[in-house]
Amino acid sequence: MSVKIGISPIAWQNDDLPDLTAAYTMEQALKEAREIGYTGVERGQRMPHDTEGLRAYLDAYDIALCGGWCSGNTLVNDAATEMAAIRQQVDQFIALDSPCIVYAECSNTVQGKQNVPVNKRPKLSRDEVMAYAGKLSEVAKWVTDRGMPFAYHHHMGSIIEAEEDVNWLMEGSSSEVKLCFDTGHLLFGGGDVMATLNRWGDRVHHVHYKDIRPDVVTDVRANDRSFLDAVIAGAFTVPGDGCIDFQAVTDALKAMDYKGWIVVEAEQDPAKAPPYDYSKRGYEHILKVCSKAGLEIAD
Repeated sequence: MSVKIGISPIAWQNDDLPDLTAAYTMEQALKEAREIGYTGVERGQRMPHDTEGLRAYLDAYDIALCGGWCSGNTLVNDAATEMAAIRQQVDQFIALDSPCIVYAECSNTVQGKQNVPVNKRPKLSRDEVMAYAGKLSEVAKWVTDRGMPFAYHHHMGSIIEAEEDVNWLMEGSSSEVKLCFDTGHLLFGGGDVMATLNRWGDRVHHVHYKDIRPDVVTDVRANDRSFLDAVIAGAFTVPGDGCIDFQAVTDALKAMDYKGWIVVEAEQDPAKAPPYDYSKRGYEHILKVCSKAGLEIAD
């Protein structure tokens, strides 16, 4: 059993806050990520958008596509409309042998609104989440039947943020709706990282290792700051630099025979947290916890 270690380029190229990372390029992100040892990268918006262009771009840096964000609108679209909307990305990810699409509901999220507190995120009742999960299952089955795993990203500022949201979504959806398990978003959302991982381990297809600085999160909550304000203030960081016990997470992945990607996704202000230095620190922490857990890392 082995895992692969990838990274999101968001530390070098933040799609939501481009001015924050204006001094960095996507080319630098891929070059430095590969130098550190990462073998995969999630797709960023400043990469080529056409399939062959993206393939050549990744090949030039000897790095694989290990997933990528898919902005979903299933809450407001019918299933057929949503399938048509994401078809191009699904087909591209199939062609490039991605391990999954990382799907999140964006129709009414506040994650990209700097003037809206993350505390004001949209919330659904259990019955509403169950109805959403049923419709989402149709989309996920269509994606899966085409040959692309469907991993749902619970995310701050969205309808699936808290632990109970994740529980309801998993309970109400079909087995084709896998989970992109994100440690940082779950803890920021007030959830129990280990309880959620242990409960839904059989649905976990993709994992984001994201740490948090609890003092920043407490301030964001207490003072009604936005998700983007939280990013700028340093709510997130690389594994091993915050408060999450990644040894326990990795031990659990080993116990459940996880064979997918572990992806570092840690957006923060590069003036305070130089991307290369912090990404290297996160990579080395993953090597350490995987070694102790007996979790082999594939080249």
